[in-house]
Amino acid sequence: MSVKDSLLKKAAIQEKDIISNLMQFYFYDFSEFIDMNVGNAGLYSGYPYLDQYWEEDGRYPYLIESEGKYAGFVLVREVVEEGQKYWSIAEFFIMKKFRRTGLGQRVAHQVFDSHKGNWEVGQIEKNKPAQIFWRKVIGNYTNGQFEEKTEEGMILQVFCNK
Repeated sequence: MSVKDSLLKKAAIQEKDIISNLMQFYFYDFSEFIDMNVGNAGLYSGYPYLDQYWEEDGRYPYLIESEGKYAGFVLVREVVEEGQKYWSIAEFFIMKKFRRTGLGQRVAHQVFDSHKGNWEVGQIEKNKPAQIFWRKVIGNYTNGQFEEKTEEGMILQVFCNK
């Protein structure tokens, strides 16, 4: 699998179902860390904010492809709180077969380069693998120039790339 053949592209409205379907695998992975179960039809509930990524300003849905195959997705949003603006990765998913290839880091760096400014990237406290990944990725991207803090059960990496 060649990381150089990967592609991050903004998802068109016609591709929303692809992200919705990939979310099932994301939820399955995430169920290890939070209490999440499938419903009677054997599926996880849909992502409650997915439609908003095509309806609201400041929300950006991306599909990740590697060698012409879907490899994951990223949902980025611009947050405005108390007069401060920052970028946040709401959801980030790389399918298992594409993990540990450098794809996730490359995609994350592409996302950061596409959205300049202040950033907060968060993981739930129980998700230790995600914390290891993001510390490495953000550390490499910023040459170690980021702050980490804990807020309300979340680990946050904070940095600026203006």
